[in-house]
Amino acid sequence: MRRLIVIAALLGCYPALLVSALWPAPLVFGAVAVASYAVELVAPRAARPLPDLLGKVHLGITLRFMVRETLALLLVARTAGAESPWFVALAAGVLALHAVRALHTGLAMRLRQTLSHMPVTTRNLDVSALRIPKMPPRRLRDARSVPFLYLDALPVLGAVHGAVLATLGAGVALVAGLVAALALIPYVRRALPLTDRANVLRVVGEQVERYAPEIILYFSGATAAAYQARMWLPTLERLDRRAIVVLRERGMAAHLEGTSLPMVCIPSSADLMSFRALAGARLCLYVANVGRNVHMLRIPTLRSAFLNHGDSDKEASFNPFSRVYDEVWVAGPAGRDRYRRAKVGVRDENIHEVGRPQLEGISTEGPGLPYRTVLYAPTWEGWNDDLFHTSLITMGPRLVRALLDHRPPLRVIYKPHPLTGHRDKSATRAHRKIVAMIEAAELAKSKARHPSHGAGEEAQRIRHLIVDGPEPHLYDCFNECDLLISDISSVVADFLASEKPYAVTNVAGLPEAAFHERYPSAEAGVLLGEDLSNLAEFLDGDDTLAGARVKLRSQLFGPEYPDALARFNAAVERVFAGS
Repeated sequence: MRRLIVIAALLGCYPALLVSALWPAPLVFGAVAVASYAVELVAPRAARPLPDLLGKVHLGITLRFMVRETLALLLVARTAGAESPWFVALAAGVLALHAVRALHTGLAMRLRQTLSHMPVTTRNLDVSALRIPKMPPRRLRDARSVPFLYLDALPVLGAVHGAVLATLGAGVALVAGLVAALALIPYVRRALPLTDRANVLRVVGEQVERYAPEIILYFSGATAAAYQARMWLPTLERLDRRAIVVLRERGMAAHLEGTSLPMVCIPSSADLMSFRALAGARLCLYVANVGRNVHMLRIPTLRSAFLNHGDSDKEASFNPFSRVYDEVWVAGPAGRDRYRRAKVGVRDENIHEVGRPQLEGISTEGPGLPYRTVLYAPTWEGWNDDLFHTSLITMGPRLVRALLDHRPPLRVIYKPHPLTGHRDKSATRAHRKIVAMIEAAELAKSKARHPSHGAGEEAQRIRHLIVDGPEPHLYDCFNECDLLISDISSVVADFLASEKPYAVTNVAGLPEAAFHERYPSAEAGVLLGEDLSNLAEFLDGDDTLAGARVKLRSQLFGPEYPDALARFNAAVERVFAGS
């Protein structure tokens, strides 16, 4: 409904402008013009897909502004006459204004292309020798030059007061636009040396060689999958060897902030394979099985080890692609057993148990609140049906509704997987339904604070939480909850570090014995069917699986001593020792 209102307001202004220009009724024209500018400003936020949709049907923003300008010219022609020299000057000024906008767009595009097509970009490395210019203000460097369009408000609204003021307005707008466009020239000129591909690669290569990396963390993937690399950065920072992060997608580094590790992004496979500055590294760690891994795997001097981005019973944790690596590093005995059972060609002697250092900050204590907190952290729908483990679509909204309606009241933390809806939009719809439920519950509590509403004091203190982003971190959510409900994923395995009760959804409807045989990480948890059977027992029954969780934790992550970081560091040193 809101989208329809915005469309009606955005497009409905133009017939009114036409009528008031032909009438002529300058004051009416001015009021409608101001309204049309206001709608243009709010439309991208109020109805996000609207600008793109209108552009596809040839009603884009530039056309809309030009129509408004034409109608302003029509108003001046009706009030001052088309023979007036001021009318001719106004028409020339409006046309020149678009020429200036074209100049700005060309300069902004040149600047953006120069900076975005560098053969290698870096972070946490000193590349001052490249003299990369500071970027101009965002509005000035916008290659679409949308702010320039609004300069026409000066002649358009000036037309309300006559041809002279409209022409003067066009002149002021033209000067302002020309100054802003010319202000980009120094930035473009200072960026020209960055088009020297060989020099950029040389300068960055010298800095990487000076750092002398010994370990490479290699990552390629969508920005939504940045968490796969991000989870390993703190561990690499604490190693005894120097590590560097090698990325392939431009802009990915912005999603890996908060680390001191040097990063280089090399989009071109040819540049990567000829980037000699990495030749001194001995070990390359991979966190995901993607096609672009082959470009690094072809470097014969690097020993490759597959870390994965989570230790779970998902098929991704024993993918046949894993046999291309020299080694596969798993957290504990359970990871080794997965490959043994799967028989995908990974030799047992190439599997090494290195622990899971990320879990050190997970507490075995609950949040200590007077009410219990349940974390619902479903996985995503997977790349294909064999990897479909998400409960979002089949039971997610019903599950959250049951948690919200539970008595005594529970606090709900909802943290969906970052890739939710990536393959199946019904997962997105279920996610939105859950968000709406939780927001409605919070709104109802807010209204219940009024004296005329009855509400329990304990329920009023509870604040549900939707975690639809990287913060707070999953492990922070672990520490804030008493119970977990999740799907088959590394979330379940990692949660065992807390030794708290958990439940796993049985999306496939397998018999309990078959489910536990196929997914051993669920053995110490309660199994939830699609009909939410066992949910009441999980929430209100006795905890009889505490001992099983402690035993399963050792199976998943290996011994507590030496600790996981020491074992991980030992695995790195073994590679450097040549064993």
